[in-house]
Amino acid sequence: MSRPTKADADLLLRLYEIRREPEMRKARHWFLHVFQPSDWAALKNQRMTGTDEDRYIRMVTSYWDMVSAFVEQRVLNNQLFFSTNGENVAVWNKVKPWIEVVRSEMNRPTYLKNLESVAEKHLQWRQKQADETSNIKGGHKKKKK
Repeated sequence: MSRPTKADADLLLRLYEIRREPEMRKARHWFLHVFQPSDWAALKNQRMTGTDEDRYIRMVTSYWDMVSAFVEQRVLNNQLFFSTNGENVAVWNKVKPWIEVVRSEMNRPTYLKNLESVAEKHLQWRQKQADETSNIKGGHKKKKK
């Protein structure tokens, strides 16, 4: 795995600045703390209505899908991203229950695929970190392969 570069750090900081913009901050807060999606049927009537909630869903999911594309395409070092973020996993967990129906109904089989892929890799990375930490605490350090 390549080491993160200054360009990776600069991009990560720019992405953080975007997350702090007032409208994005509102959208993220709503999505993570208020939004309780039940299923796609309940959501699709709000789709593309221009309401704040509709905009917030699209803003947050498209932002994290874009960031995930940077990680997938190796524009942003995945190790640096995984060690400094977690919100992408929370966003994925909110959409995961209904994403296949959305992809099918919208005829967009790759909708939020970057988010899905990177969130799954992120969870694997977390598990690996936890396993390594557990092994170190237990006095057993795994050999690197």
